[in-house]
Amino acid sequence: MSDEQKNVPELGAKAEKILDLVSELSVFDLSKLVKAMEVKFGVSAAAPVAVAAAPAAADSSAAEEKSSYQVVLDGAGDNKINVIKAVRALRPDLGLADAKALVESAPKPVLENAPTEKAKEAKKALEEAGAKASLK
Repeated sequence: MSDEQKNVPELGAKAEKILDLVSELSVFDLSKLVKAMEVKFGVSAAAPVAVAAAPAAADSSAAEEKSSYQVVLDGAGDNKINVIKAVRALRPDLGLADAKALVESAPKPVLENAPTEKAKEAKKALEEAGAKASLK
């Protein structure tokens, strides 16, 4: 038995089940869970967070900020013409018919592997045109 295992207090069945579920969370989800618990119970978990997050840090992909995104058109909204214009501005390789087809078949990706800044600008442009868009 390792030193870490010796220091773990004995838990009841329900607490053990919760511990197993928490151990499967990504660092990001764990962080949100801790924040929700702090708010709900009016406590601060500053020290335990560092201890709890350390084993989960092995999942570094969840902790790192993405460097590229997929910009997805989730819906055209009420002003489809402006959205088609916005899609054509973002994707000059598309003709009018192709851009119209993309908008009408939403949800569809508009940009793939777009750098973070370009993806945010594209999402903003689509939303300003009246569309619903998201980054994935």
